[in-house]
Amino acid sequence: MSIAVALGGLAVVILLWGLLTYNRLTALRVKADESLGDIDTQLKRRWDLIPSLVTAVQEYSRHESDVFEQIAAARGRSASASSLREQVQAEEGLKEAMKSLFAIVEAYPELKADENFMLLQQTLEQIEDAIQRSRHYYNAVVRDFNMSIEVFPRNFIASLFGFHERDFYSLTGGAERTTPSARIR
Repeated sequence: MSIAVALGGLAVVILLWGLLTYNRLTALRVKADESLGDIDTQLKRRWDLIPSLVTAVQEYSRHESDVFEQIAAARGRSASASSLREQVQAEEGLKEAMKSLFAIVEAYPELKADENFMLLQQTLEQIEDAIQRSRHYYNAVVRDFNMSIEVFPRNFIASLFGFHERDFYSLTGGAERTTPSARIR
């Protein structure tokens, strides 16, 4: 009789552990989804700001239409990306296009001194900081999630319920790892 009670108690402990593990993995997956949504929100704020920046620069420099077209195309690719990998690649392209825009600004001191443009730059810097914080948080949650599904014995619950490793939101190259400065000095 005591062996049956001990086995029953062990089964209850294993079942509770399995439920707690499942709930932890689910909570981490939801946090990862939520934090990826936060990145999307910040990216949308930046996408919405870019036309205002382009318009401000266009007022001073009408002959740089190829740069403006590159920015519009890169912005469109970034906004329509359907996977995390596509999003990262599109964002790298957009950053490169934005570097070209700020290179144009260097040639126009009166634009750099324009109060409206300075406000747009400041807003862009704030958005870039928010994007960086959102990516950092997402990667921290993904790290915790990936570690949780890899360690023994949680990996049994993870494989049983179809939890799969998630990709980090990371840039691919060394040059792309540096954020272009929106502040023109």
